[in-house]
Amino acid sequence: MSEQNGKREIPLLPLRGLLVYPSMVLHLDVGREKSIKALERAMVDDNKILLATQEEVHIEEPSAEQIYNVGTVARVKQMLKLPNGTIRVLVEGLQRAKIEEYLQEDDYFYVTITYLDEKKGNENEVEALMRAVLNHFEQYIKLSKKVSPETLSSVSDIDEPGRLADIITSHLPLKMKDKQEILETVDIQQRLEILLNILNNEREILELERKISARVKKQMEKTQKEYYLREQMKAIQKELGEKEGRAGEVEELRAQLDKSDAPERIRKKIEKELERLEKMPSTSAEGSVIRTYIDTLLALPWTRRTVDNLDIKHAEEVLNEDHYGLEKPKERVLEYLAVQKLVNKMRGPILCFVGPPGVGKTSLARSIARALEREFVRISLGGVRDEAEIRGHRRTYVGALPGRIIQGMKTAGTINPVFLLDEIDKLASDFRGDPAAALLEVLDPNQNDKFSDHYIEETYDLSNVMFITTANSLHTIPRPLLDRMEVIHISGYTELEKLHILKDYLLPKQLEEHGLGKDKLQMNEEAMLKLIRHYTREAGVRNLNREMANISRKAAKIIVSGEKKKVVVTPKSLEALLGKPRYRYGLAEKEDQVGSVTGLAWTETGGDTLNVEVSVLPGKGKLTLTGQLGDVMKESAQAAFSYIRSRANEWEIDPEFVEKNDIHIHVPEGAIPKDGPSAGITMATALVSALTGIPVKKEVGMTGEITLRGRVLPIGGLKEKALSAHRAGLKVVILPKENEKDIEEIPESVRNELTFITVEHMDEVLRHALVTKKR
Repeated sequence: MSEQNGKREIPLLPLRGLLVYPSMVLHLDVGREKSIKALERAMVDDNKILLATQEEVHIEEPSAEQIYNVGTVARVKQMLKLPNGTIRVLVEGLQRAKIEEYLQEDDYFYVTITYLDEKKGNENEVEALMRAVLNHFEQYIKLSKKVSPETLSSVSDIDEPGRLADIITSHLPLKMKDKQEILETVDIQQRLEILLNILNNEREILELERKISARVKKQMEKTQKEYYLREQMKAIQKELGEKEGRAGEVEELRAQLDKSDAPERIRKKIEKELERLEKMPSTSAEGSVIRTYIDTLLALPWTRRTVDNLDIKHAEEVLNEDHYGLEKPKERVLEYLAVQKLVNKMRGPILCFVGPPGVGKTSLARSIARALEREFVRISLGGVRDEAEIRGHRRTYVGALPGRIIQGMKTAGTINPVFLLDEIDKLASDFRGDPAAALLEVLDPNQNDKFSDHYIEETYDLSNVMFITTANSLHTIPRPLLDRMEVIHISGYTELEKLHILKDYLLPKQLEEHGLGKDKLQMNEEAMLKLIRHYTREAGVRNLNREMANISRKAAKIIVSGEKKKVVVTPKSLEALLGKPRYRYGLAEKEDQVGSVTGLAWTETGGDTLNVEVSVLPGKGKLTLTGQLGDVMKESAQAAFSYIRSRANEWEIDPEFVEKNDIHIHVPEGAIPKDGPSAGITMATALVSALTGIPVKKEVGMTGEITLRGRVLPIGGLKEKALSAHRAGLKVVILPKENEKDIEEIPESVRNELTFITVEHMDEVLRHALVTKKR
């Protein structure tokens, strides 16, 4: 090394990611060829070398422009060649120096330098700055775990302010730019101020880091605690043999999906929902919603079906075993079976059983399911007024559920059950929608293979279902809905049919239910007939069943109390058991009456007899109608009245009777509403009888609508009306000519005991109904 005019020539060793301050002693690993040559040159001279840091760490061969101008002149104290070719050097920093000129750059860097002398400032200020720096460094050490506490004691012993600044800087994890700034600052006071500022910033950063760390630690502790508890819970569940949390739940559902008969589109839907469920925490409310939805889809039958028993003889036996009579519905079911046997696939029929209460509509549907060996589902539609009851709620609503149809299919577990929609005529509608309109799709064989339920959001096939609906009357069923169903009328039972039902069905059933054998309770046919005639009056057999249960209870009490060992019910003992007869059998008049005619009426509970009474009073032609009559019945009375006035001369009635008399028409049992046109001829006959004084034959009952010209128009419900006439003890029934075809529907036992007279005009009615006819 040569010196000229205060400038010195010295080899340069560029440092990567490292900076050496004066008075520092440290090891360097030198591996670059240029650097090794610079070291060798230094060893040849006086062991001194300039250590300057390169600006970018990643540059392998830096040029002069890429090395900082200020470095540290250091003495090479020791060199050691390592096996991998690098040289480990022990250097001691001596003094700051500035590069003035690069003399050589090819083989190694050789430069001209100028030593930089330190400038001392105000002693007191420097002393104060030293203390402040030491204080801040102490706080920094407390906050930081990167500097050991021993460093503080070694630094505290340093008296020289410049050296103190250098040593502290060397211990701080600063950016190379900040360390270089300290190296380049020759003014000691200024150097201490820069260091103080750096320490202050570092301390603040460390304070923030500590706060963040504490917060994160707290959160981590909470999470770890939860994780630990969950793991414990899993271990406990495992020991107990239970599935683990949500994962176990999803695994269980996947196992169910593998066994499910769901088609591919439904499987994809369930798989998608399972993926969503898997990602949700076990505490999530939406998780339970998804779980319920998946459970519903998995529980629904998609292809599972029962094999129909198509043996017609077997079906006939089952139907006859359960029900007496009901020929038409039974025949229809057997026809369906016959067609099913001939074709592989047939859409399920939609039957509607219409008839009065207690005739066995619901139990017949149950028997059909038994005969076909299908599952049976019954839902009652009475009072249902919400469309969602049929179609379900959308899944967005809290507590959403599928509609009753889908729930019924879920209960059945097969795609081809017998599905009974009970009381379809009792559906209501309000602001929540019209459930009858929602049923239009369900009960249409051409649409219900793609039935849409709001909850399951997928189409469902109902075409294999045999739908049976029941109703007491048709007029409350909307026409479009009625059009989709095959209506089968089930009439009330005849006296003979009731006797068979009581003997073969009700009596054995009640004996079994009340623990009575045939040896303990017996009932002869006369007692049975008396029970039917005098203690019940209905189209079905519900009350008959109740009265039979009543007799069984009383018989059980007699036997248990020890009064008798066996109870035999006779017509005489029946009164002792049930009290006096409640109804008078044979409601026909006991003698021919003037102005009183027995009409035949149809009600939802079956047929009934209706007496029409007419009274002629002095007055001014006022027509009074009483007995809670509907509008149609009032109009029939007006029409009959007008007809009599137009034919007054023919019946030798004073044409001015209207001006001199008031007419009062009354239909007894005023508390019961009555309506319909079929009492027209009855009222006309009663009017003629009252005005002419001719009595009406006591054994005659009649039904038919009247026109102003006296024509007799057809009516409905002839079978029920004929049954009521028979029950009332009438012998002759006058009916419209157009209803002649309906006589065949009347049971033979009733037909044989009644005489049917068909008429086309009112004159014919009067000819048959009145005792004599004036010429």
